[in-house]
Amino acid sequence: MGYFYFARHGQTVWNVENKICGATDIELTEKGHQQAEELGQKILAEKVHIDEILCSPLKRAADTARHISEITGIPMRVEPRLKEQNFGKYESTPRNGEEFQYAKTCFADSYDGGESMIRFCQRIYDLLDDIKTESDKKTYLLVAHNGVARAVQSYFTDMTNEEFARFGISNCELRRFEFR
Repeated sequence: MGYFYFARHGQTVWNVENKICGATDIELTEKGHQQAEELGQKILAEKVHIDEILCSPLKRAADTARHISEITGIPMRVEPRLKEQNFGKYESTPRNGEEFQYAKTCFADSYDGGESMIRFCQRIYDLLDDIKTESDKKTYLLVAHNGVARAVQSYFTDMTNEEFARFGISNCELRRFEFR
């Protein structure tokens, strides 16, 4: 069976300020750029086999992918389906806000102008289905966002709504997922 890798983008100012980034196009901090470069060095040093990097069109993920690509020589391209979920009225608000925490458990809600969890996961699942069909020929690194990491994890693992809402990974954390 095939596999792929996933990494979350490097640190942003809104990560530091504990704000919801969502589909808002936030740039990396200096530390975020450094984290991306360190991840590229790790991939190179550990000889991690990756044929192509697919990244979200948002700057924080695209810049992370660019750093990795420049260090490793692995080609990259933007994959629009990897864009983070649009949290509508909650963008730029505190991540741990009580109203937002409740809203994340309402999977059909579009957050007043955003994207529902159901539609978001469908978009990510469609991408993963496409990657699965190519996984015997190509190994990808997906560089995206925490919400995308949550959807990817749920593609492979049964989760309660509460587990789904709480799931997250660190900036520039590298994970491997295997298709079965």
